[in-house]
Amino acid sequence: MLYWLTQQFAGQVSGLHVFSYLTFRAILATSSALGLSLIVGPSMIARLSSYQIGQVVRDDGPPTHLLKAGTPTMGGALILVTTLVSTLLWAELDNRLVWMVLAVTFAFGLIGFYDDYLKLVVRNPKGLVARWKYFWQSVAGLAAATTLYYTAAEPAETMLFLPFVKNFQAPLTAFGFIAIAYLMIVGMSNAVNLTDGLDGLAIMPAALVAAALGIFAYASGNSVFAHYLQIPDIRGAGELLIFCSALAGAGLGFLWFNSYPAQVFMGDVGALAIGAALGLLAVIVRQEVVVLVMGGVFVLETASVILQVASFKLTGRRIFRMAPIHHHFELKGWAEPKVIVRFWIISFLLVLAGLATLKLR
Repeated sequence: MLYWLTQQFAGQVSGLHVFSYLTFRAILATSSALGLSLIVGPSMIARLSSYQIGQVVRDDGPPTHLLKAGTPTMGGALILVTTLVSTLLWAELDNRLVWMVLAVTFAFGLIGFYDDYLKLVVRNPKGLVARWKYFWQSVAGLAAATTLYYTAAEPAETMLFLPFVKNFQAPLTAFGFIAIAYLMIVGMSNAVNLTDGLDGLAIMPAALVAAALGIFAYASGNSVFAHYLQIPDIRGAGELLIFCSALAGAGLGFLWFNSYPAQVFMGDVGALAIGAALGLLAVIVRQEVVVLVMGGVFVLETASVILQVASFKLTGRRIFRMAPIHHHFELKGWAEPKVIVRFWIISFLLVLAGLATLKLR
């Protein structure tokens, strides 16, 4: 909205032309989302507390987590609202990719909100039954994947690209593209949700990956950069830098309240939405493999659950003391802040490795 206003008066007011630069608007988007989070956060936490929307702690989890019982949750709504407001303020609103990412983010956010509502307000400990949760995730994921395929304007938007493999471009059929996109969107959504088990553990890696995807989006949306870096040239993708910047800023703002010891938890409303957004962004900029590297912590957490369940069903034995794997390290005696910060460091290194693929081709 503000971007549109500045463009209306750019020819009459000196200096307004600076708003036409994506990088400048990205800085404003990050600042807006972060600032709004810090302003709105305290009142939102107080409101959640007054409604007694507190975390229900598993009785089979680490004993230290019993202290977290009653901490307000559903705080992920703060991330979604500040991301939405900042994106609407600074993005070019006639860009179809921006609206697609916003639609998917909030569709998954609604699924997570309903799950949290059942658990915390209705007091149904199971929340939304797993099969229905996956059903609605699948509906939203398939709808996004199908729309993305059939609205593609250029062949590059539906090709498979691999990092480290120069000039590898494999056209995907409708089934192949939709299957990959579906797995990325739904898979990343659930991966972030599984990671969201300690104070700040999920949001920092998510913010780092979002920022890195913003760099990929900016480069892919610029034909000169895309050609030089030998990455897909995706028309309109550059505008996604604004969404990515807003999401990163909102994530940092949320971390202000979610850092150990947390004043508020994200809940499914935030985790499912953020994961879906990261998965869709990876599909749009055609960096599915790279995002699995950058989001390696999410992949590791998901793999630990799969391996734990498979091992127990096949052999009757558990590989880890508890899954997801961050609980394994807690039960080994690592203090919660140590687990969190070490996972953050790993995420930072993995994001750097992902960004390095821009040149290593």
